[in-house]
Amino acid sequence: MPIPSPVKRARGMPQTEMLELSWEFFGELCRVLAMKVAASGFRPDLVVGIAKAGVIPGAVVASILRCDFYSLKISRDLAGEKQRARPKILSAAPKEAQDRRVLIVDEICTSGETLRIATNALRQVKPLELHTATSLIKQGGFRPDFFALETDAMVVFPWDRHIVSETGQIIANPLYGSL
Repeated sequence: MPIPSPVKRARGMPQTEMLELSWEFFGELCRVLAMKVAASGFRPDLVVGIAKAGVIPGAVVASILRCDFYSLKISRDLAGEKQRARPKILSAAPKEAQDRRVLIVDEICTSGETLRIATNALRQVKPLELHTATSLIKQGGFRPDFFALETDAMVVFPWDRHIVSETGQIIANPLYGSL
């Protein structure tokens, strides 16, 4: 029996496909990513997840690879709203990366701008070796050293689909209301 595709057409958006990830499918992407890293021969001593969303696959990949996990906060957001044209580092690179093999992990890569900023920040700490990885990449965009899946669809991550409202209720994220 064929496995149903998680790619759907986004309603109200012409020719736009939507890839809505379940937690199970996202877990498989993390497993595939960890296996690609291991198969390459690169053995990270620590994984640095880019906060916020990159900490989720980063922690999972670190657990599968049995290495330490740290985070580095890079964001375009100010007070929860996108206000910067370019991402900005909001925390220091972990000093524990010095003289160690480091894998930087984010959830998705389009332009590569966030990964470049993270790579530059970590190089200041002087790691022994440094590689980049993302769960997903956009077709035609920047390619990190490792990735699990390439797509041109609009991606909806499982942690973004539902949010907690001001009244404490779990609701559909208004960003995806038309989908």
